Amino acid sequence: MPGYEPFLLCDFHVHTTWSDGRLSVRDVVDLYGQTGRFDVIAITDHILMKRDLMARAGRMLTLGRKQFSVTPERFDAYLRDVARESKRAEKLYNLLVIPGAEITQNHIQSRKNSHIIALNIKEHISADQPAEEILREIRRQRGVSIACHPHHRTTRRIEISTCYLWDHRKKLADLVDVWEAANRDDLFSVTSLKHFPYIANSDFHKPKHLYSWKTLLRCDKNWESVAEAIRSNVDIALTLYRNGSCTAAEREGEGATGAAGDR
Repeated sequence: MPGYEPFLLCDFHVHTTWSDGRLSVRDVVDLYGQTGRFDVIAITDHILMKRDLMARAGRMLTLGRKQFSVTPERFDAYLRDVARESKRAEKLYNLLVIPGAEITQNHIQSRKNSHIIALNIKEHISADQPAEEILREIRRQRGVSIACHPHHRTTRRIEISTCYLWDHRKKLADLVDVWEAANRDDLFSVTSLKHFPYIANSDFHKPKHLYSWKTLLRCDKNWESVAEAIRSNVDIALTLYRNGSCTAAEREGEGATGAAGDR
């Protein structure tokens, strides 16, 4: 349709071997790029608290071969790796790759847990500070914040609750840019029912996670336009990507499911 731009297929929650993912940044780029379907992805490896008990256990099990976190000492190298593969992704696949991180707070008291994606940050953000300060720091760096899996998940046998942001949504609503209404195979309908700005992501850790909930944005394919589209949350839709089954109608902006403009 003339003057009616197609949607971009996006995934803003992707992990690699820089934390607990199975694939390198390069392999992730190739996996998404070779589908010929995706337009935008964000690499969002974990930044963990210094005393994260699960990470400590993981390091012991792997005899220290795996770190599970992008530490301050590794952060610049991490950004360089993402930047290098971003250039390659654009050249080979016309794929926009955005740097980011998942600031991960796993406390002994689960009611304090929060996982916050920070898109397009330039400096390391410590997980050892209140969630409110993390959100303010993301904003200071002119990034975009996403509240990850903010409600209880029904498809996980073992769940680490990450409900702090949702439980304190009244005081945090002005600091959180968007909330995950869908994560991998889970739908958090409560977030959309409250009319909060929403997004859908895979929480990708291994190849089979490619087939999961995704976001459709209608905007130009550059960071500034993508950031504005996420924040405004108007020309946005959710879609369940299954073996390349995101429909042509959705990609052209006709009949897209869950469109925010229809709320």
